[in-house]
Amino acid sequence: MTATYIEDIGNHVDAEVTVRCWLHNKRSSGKLRFLIVRDGTGYLQAVVFKKAVSEATFAAAGELTHESSLTVTGTVRADERAPGGYEMSVTAIEPLQIIPPEDAFPITPKGHGVEFLMDKRHLWLRSTRQRAILKIRHEVVRAAREFLDEDGFTLCDTPILTPAACEGTTTLFPVDYFEDEAFLTQSGQLYSEATAMALGKVYNFGPTFRAEKSKTRRHLTEFWMVEPEVAYATVEDMMDLSERFVTHIVGRVLERRLDELKTLERDPAPLETVAPPFPRIAYDEALDLLRKKGSDIEWGGDFGGGDETLLSQAFDRPVIVHRYPSAIKAFYMEPDPDRPEVALCLDVLAPEGYGEIIGGGQRTASYALLARRLEEHGLDREVFDWYLDLRKFGSVPHGGFGMGIERVVAWVAGLDHVRETIPFPRMLYRLRP
Repeated sequence: MTATYIEDIGNHVDAEVTVRCWLHNKRSSGKLRFLIVRDGTGYLQAVVFKKAVSEATFAAAGELTHESSLTVTGTVRADERAPGGYEMSVTAIEPLQIIPPEDAFPITPKGHGVEFLMDKRHLWLRSTRQRAILKIRHEVVRAAREFLDEDGFTLCDTPILTPAACEGTTTLFPVDYFEDEAFLTQSGQLYSEATAMALGKVYNFGPTFRAEKSKTRRHLTEFWMVEPEVAYATVEDMMDLSERFVTHIVGRVLERRLDELKTLERDPAPLETVAPPFPRIAYDEALDLLRKKGSDIEWGGDFGGGDETLLSQAFDRPVIVHRYPSAIKAFYMEPDPDRPEVALCLDVLAPEGYGEIIGGGQRTASYALLARRLEEHGLDREVFDWYLDLRKFGSVPHGGFGMGIERVVAWVAGLDHVRETIPFPRMLYRLRP
């Protein structure tokens, strides 16, 4: 018997096939039993007609409980009313495990609290909603890789274990490393700067860690980031790249994952406006806009989540904010030569109040300036000797940025919190399952 996935069931109309699956739902109507089964690729209605099957098969269909595992065999037919547009007339059922009623699947259609669902995350992932979110996440990742690969970038993996901070020293996770101490990476950027000097256009994609004691809807302690880095690039080049990058990713989700957006009741209309050019405003302009909206932020202050929300709500597509005060940016940011108190940096803020999804800019190219910035930030120069070497041997203007996958998924999918954007979120008070 031909085994097939539900997503390919349309290739087997009028043929008999077997699907290996789990019971998602069922209902009975006298001599008919309707089984909604899932296999991870989709949902299928399997109809069990008492006269068409053995007594044992009809009885087995009645004994199946929610999330029981089984194989179901039958003839496929097209039916516009059925989930996915196809239906199966069952000829045989083979239960693999029937969950006893006393051990009923703990997640039911009734309302559950978030903490309960997070405790049962390993089971919650089976829901229609979580499946849709993870499919969208997959599409975001695939589109990001697709764009960079086709744009001439080379993937260069960077270390997860590092000897020093890349961002702030207060947000590091320390790890015992034989006779030494290491840290979980906050970003692969510094290493990507080295590979960019060898290959021109590179990117790294992997997990990053921030020990921020934050409980906001935008923060995870472990998240995934894609970071392109380009030699001979300016901050303006990075604005252009981020604009094309985000547009491509959103376009691919709209092209390939409309069904999942519909499952999440996500209105695609706001995503359809994501197209170049993105508005570009300097930090000073952003400050004026915030003050008009009632914020009391002073020049030199960094934008919090509330500020980012106010700014992003003023535009129908992502907005690029550039040239923040140098004092609030990382040690490696290049100062504006015409105005050294601001850095040649940029953030991309997603619309609809989702805030920052990209942060980056132009890197310091001067050996002397970088050495001074390390000292000003209290960073051990010996630990960064290799990074200083990049400014000693053929230094050039260069830039890059990091895009947080989970924040993009939250925005594109229209989610309230990033905890649903990754299979097993790690947060301030969440390390299990």
